Amino acid sequence: MKVLHRRGLLAVGAAAALAVTGIVVLPAVNASAASGCRVAYTVANQWPGGFTGNITITNLGDPVNGWTLGWTFPDAGQKVGQGWSATFSQSGAAVTARSLDYNGNLGTGASTGIGFNGTWTSSNPIPASFTLNGVTCTGGVTNSPTPSRTPSSSPSTSTSPSTPPQGGTPLAANGQLHVCGVNLCNQNNKAIQLRGMSTHGIQWFASCVTNASVAALADDWKADLLRIAMYVQEQGYETNPAGFTNQVNQYVDLAESKGMYAIIDFHTLTPGDPNYNLDRAKTFFASVAQRNANKKNVIYEIANEPNNVSWQGIKSYAEQVIPVIRAADPDAVVIVGTRGWSSLGVSDGSDENEIVANPVNASNIMYTFHFYAASHTDSYRNVVSRASGRLPLFVTEFGTVTYTGGGAVDLGSSAAWLDLLDSKKISYANWTYSDANESSAALRPGSCAAGNWTNLSESGAFLRGRIRTADNF
Repeated sequence: MKVLHRRGLLAVGAAAALAVTGIVVLPAVNASAASGCRVAYTVANQWPGGFTGNITITNLGDPVNGWTLGWTFPDAGQKVGQGWSATFSQSGAAVTARSLDYNGNLGTGASTGIGFNGTWTSSNPIPASFTLNGVTCTGGVTNSPTPSRTPSSSPSTSTSPSTPPQGGTPLAANGQLHVCGVNLCNQNNKAIQLRGMSTHGIQWFASCVTNASVAALADDWKADLLRIAMYVQEQGYETNPAGFTNQVNQYVDLAESKGMYAIIDFHTLTPGDPNYNLDRAKTFFASVAQRNANKKNVIYEIANEPNNVSWQGIKSYAEQVIPVIRAADPDAVVIVGTRGWSSLGVSDGSDENEIVANPVNASNIMYTFHFYAASHTDSYRNVVSRASGRLPLFVTEFGTVTYTGGGAVDLGSSAAWLDLLDSKKISYANWTYSDANESSAALRPGSCAAGNWTNLSESGAFLRGRIRTADNF
């Protein structure tokens, strides 16, 4: 893609957290036994009749190849409900959590996180001990710092961190996402496709991202996903890092409260080499990853559209930014931009082979592909069709028009693209959920100021119709 001036714009309160830690020496009986382990258990949220439990397992000994974590609830009324990042089972008060394919291998010093929403009757005591592969990890009980908010009388859709997923939403259905093979998979290891919209530049179109507009996206459009386009230059992040970081976090909370996933998009465009913003990226992602680590709706997009830079340069950038995210949020999916305005290099005369031959040295990642349907047709679709069997792809941005964001809506090419993405279960976000004066905008000019979320453009009406079709979760 070329100079994309259109984007030039692009719970309740928590109760006191409790932790259990312990170290134990386990017998070296097989490859799946560790010589030491630490378990941290946190009651992240609590409301009448329910709670959210987060568990971090750290391997202190030899590498573990598959693990089973067990514990017994002190209160027989406690039950595990929806869980993520493990397969949960319960018999009476005894609970077992078994690793999944993607998190079963733990090297020495490695950690993994799992969690669940549970129910309780009259009290919510924490487990006294845990077992890892059948051997007890013992330890004392300590109080973690008390969160600043106090519990409300019932679960709510507030935008405070760790709001439990609500109802039958995409977030409630799928929980913590991860990459399995070339697919995006949900907590049940099922390959899924997310479909949604991208904001325009939040420095210009904040009036288009409100409680009412996101509710319309979730309830009327039946969207799964909101991409938050935070420009770094173009009057964006570099002008007010703290302000834009807070704005992004507010939008993450808003998406979560509606049961939607949120892509935090570090929207680099000019200059095209993401290494120009390496220090800014490290600062920003360290902050948002730490703040949102307990959320299950966050996906990190670390460089929007690298351009005029080699794949090796992009790979080097990714391998410096991803560890910053992982230090705070080890489980979230990270999306890496690709060469040629995130075209897998096609717009630079290359293709996916350079990535396949030299992939980013990190796990649980996907690669970005962007297209504009009136400009990018069969030759681009052919590459995506082939690459989708070799790389995990996520279309974090596409338009129904030309690469400028303007021109006539090409419904034929747009439909061909979405048919392809649907057939390959490739997730996507459309540019843009805004009322910008350009044909790619889903809303007609003036809609956001008027609070009119049904005043759709030709592109918006087309996308709403496609996104509203039933999900296959």
